[in-house]
Amino acid sequence: MPPRKKAGASSQFDASEVMQPVQALRGRMDAAGSSRKRTLEEVGVSGVSKEVQHMGAEDVSAEIEAICMRAVASIMRGDGFSYMMPSRVASNQMYVKELDRVVLKEKMLERVFSNASSARKTAITTRLMQIVLELCSKGIHVTKRDLFYTDVKLFKQQTESDDVLDDVACMVGCTRSSLNVVASEKGIVVGKLIFEDDGDTIDCTKMGMGGKAIPPSIDRVTNVRGDAQFILLIEKDAAFMRLAEDRFYNDYPCVIISGKGQPDVATRLFLNKVRSALNVPILGLFDADPYGLKILSVYMKGSKNMSYDSINLTTPDIKWLGVRPSDLDKYSIPQQCRLEMSEHDLKTGRELLEEDFIKANPKWHRELELMVKTKVKAEIQALSSFGFQYLSKTYLPRKLKEGDWI
Repeated sequence: MPPRKKAGASSQFDASEVMQPVQALRGRMDAAGSSRKRTLEEVGVSGVSKEVQHMGAEDVSAEIEAICMRAVASIMRGDGFSYMMPSRVASNQMYVKELDRVVLKEKMLERVFSNASSARKTAITTRLMQIVLELCSKGIHVTKRDLFYTDVKLFKQQTESDDVLDDVACMVGCTRSSLNVVASEKGIVVGKLIFEDDGDTIDCTKMGMGGKAIPPSIDRVTNVRGDAQFILLIEKDAAFMRLAEDRFYNDYPCVIISGKGQPDVATRLFLNKVRSALNVPILGLFDADPYGLKILSVYMKGSKNMSYDSINLTTPDIKWLGVRPSDLDKYSIPQQCRLEMSEHDLKTGRELLEEDFIKANPKWHRELELMVKTKVKAEIQALSSFGFQYLSKTYLPRKLKEGDWI
């Protein structure tokens, strides 16, 4: 029996014509010069906290030891001890238009051990710093789950140790990955990309339909290269698998990345690293619902939970390719594939309309207004009503050929 032929592009589209708008977009990026992100100091924004930076193990250890010595000195003076750190509550965050990302404002939080309401969190903070010191001295990485199990009785729930870990990063002034604590593998990548993973060469065209898991420790990813002309960022792994199996990247040279829903830190850092190395456009494929747009905004503007590290975690220049609310009529999505928005959906949509980063992009605002007005949403999978390969053979090639992104 002859081997199964790999799926190719639909005959109704010429690959060279399809790629012309993408190549033009890339040319405009090159003409615009460096895509280096500006810092708070460069734009002269006042009333905000200093953004954290990547730090080596020795620097992290030195800063933690200095924090602990200040606490010891306070105890010896008879003043007890406390920790000062930037407050990460929503009211202490702001969107900076000049930077196109969410950052922390300058309000500080004091965590006092002698206060009954904060004594336990102060103890958790101290314990986590002790563990991080050990990790840095041994030069090893652990997952957030491993960290939780080092002291279950104190932490009680992983959400508590995860939350305080971000506080420790803020207090030290480093990225969370600098603490040698990583999340479990979640994101996946496939396509025209080659990189070294801790010395091993990874060719992402040979990863099958499941793709290559994005390493949780991005520090070990080096020598990123490839001949992709764009990055296709996908919300869900179902669409990712469809495109991977159809070898979409062979007909339209690209790197395909998915965070499988809400992206983890490693996926966001990896996207940033690939974008910087290849200097190619990023096109986003997300559900036409408020949550798809919120997930896309996390990649672009940052999450409020980790706004202290938005300079490293955000990729502002992502283009919204689809599925957009206006696509539902343009591509004649059947009514049975259009879902009625719940009151919670509508509430989320209206809240998004008030976000500064949405208001800053009129085209995004119009799409979201259309969604809220029609009270209709749709998932990427709605395209499968025209056939399982409609996404790879018709929808995306047509979108690319028309340069239909915002």
